[in-house]
Amino acid sequence: MRLPRAWCAALVLLACMPAAWASAYNARPKLVVVIVIDQFRGDYLERYRDQFGGGGFRFFLDRGAYFTDCYYDYANTRTSPGHATLFTGSYTSEHGIVANEWWDPLKKKRVTSVQDDAAKLVGVTSAAPGASPHNLMSDTLGDELKLATGGKARVFAISLKDRAAVLPAGFSGDGAYWIDAKSGAWITSTYYRPELPEWARNFNGSHRTDKYWNREWKNGDGEVLGSTAPRKGKDGSPAGFYEVIGSTPFANDYQFEFAKELVLYEKLGAGPATDLLTISLSANDILGHQLGPDSPQMRSMALELDRQLGEFITFLGHQVGLANVWMALSADHGIAPLPEFAKTLRLPAANLNSEDIRKQLNSLLAKKYGKAADYVIDVDYPLAWLNEEAFAGHKEADSEADAGQAMRLAGFQGYFTKSQLARGETPQAEMGRRYAHSYSPYGGWYVMGIPTPFHVGTSSGTDHASPFSYDTHVPLAFYGLAFQPGVYRTHAEPVDLAVTLASLLGINAPTHATGRVLTEALQTPRRPAATAAGEVQ
Repeated sequence: MRLPRAWCAALVLLACMPAAWASAYNARPKLVVVIVIDQFRGDYLERYRDQFGGGGFRFFLDRGAYFTDCYYDYANTRTSPGHATLFTGSYTSEHGIVANEWWDPLKKKRVTSVQDDAAKLVGVTSAAPGASPHNLMSDTLGDELKLATGGKARVFAISLKDRAAVLPAGFSGDGAYWIDAKSGAWITSTYYRPELPEWARNFNGSHRTDKYWNREWKNGDGEVLGSTAPRKGKDGSPAGFYEVIGSTPFANDYQFEFAKELVLYEKLGAGPATDLLTISLSANDILGHQLGPDSPQMRSMALELDRQLGEFITFLGHQVGLANVWMALSADHGIAPLPEFAKTLRLPAANLNSEDIRKQLNSLLAKKYGKAADYVIDVDYPLAWLNEEAFAGHKEADSEADAGQAMRLAGFQGYFTKSQLARGETPQAEMGRRYAHSYSPYGGWYVMGIPTPFHVGTSSGTDHASPFSYDTHVPLAFYGLAFQPGVYRTHAEPVDLAVTLASLLGINAPTHATGRVLTEALQTPRRPAATAAGEVQ
């Protein structure tokens, strides 16, 4: 079938549209989609490249701008800081999000990075507090998009985890959605709206989760890798959706199913300004903690996600048109090898117990001060939160230094205290810079330990929270008319994502952004043709 000549002309014009024509103010592109894969190491794309199909990851690798040398330049490689970094274009020292949770000396308990006692959960009956981005010290790409367009741009974010939806959505997002861990129902917070929109209520009411229970997860060879049969949880009660299905590829299917409904019913890509959608896929992280990056299940998870990405990209092509869409792909952090596996290669790896470390630190501090007390109130390895009351009569800087020395005796390679970081007292070297970028005023008194490589703070499985390459190396890739396809081996950082997109959209970068525009991967704007008389046409 031949296309009408007018259609052909329009397609040719669109294909030749230079990057300089892009503008969020007139919906060019119509939609920006950012895919964040939780705990997706930067080497995965090369490890499985030959096994990918043509429409998922290869979409970015072969038709997009792919940066192979993308590393976080900080030490606190956790989910919350990673998502905040990607969308503020800055590190913790600027956006403030130091961990998934931190010790609140006033409440005398851990609080989450997005916990907001002034808000309530929407979509589930619960006494738990709601969530909001109120702890962010910088605005986000989505906030700048809303500001630039007078609120006309639509900004949404979804994830299985609240923090991975709330932080990308920013302060002015139209919606952030995550799931109730038990039922799998999609929920939000009164920070965004008093009740779920009708389409989301209908989604939950249609029992979409039912089809993901009692299923076998098989690889391409038909081998069973897992099951979503109901089972007991760690506390002896029936395990919920997040625990059972969350660690399988079915969780990604569920997220993309919800994402498609959101695009359709919120009419993303159909407004007068560019819209932004962030999809943070959590299943990779849930499984990776259990089995490590080198397991057959993680390989199968990546290959299944390749298929799922391809299907979603095809959906965007039908719904919005790929000529009208820009996409970006990255991750919030990597993951350490499973210590059991690393040991087989004679690497000095170990599983550590954070509670045992806390007790050891308290014992060492008791010897120094002459009395037993809970000097270290909590350990989120390799970060130690201190009990200010236990150090009565001692200054913060001195108390943190004493705790740091105890951490050295307990096996840490070194440490940086909160007081040191606040004063900028770090060595002018890569490791010093990474810890300087990890400073936050939140959390009372604390000490950031420098862990030994391949040592993780969990008794089993593996973890991420270090400044080492296996935790900091993540993928970074872009697709769209504004980008010059190719493999780029120039150094890039996740802070560059928001800054690059903001520049191309013609809007301000987020307030505290420190990233750079990745100009090497941008299409060169075409110059207007000149007539014989020298006039520009």
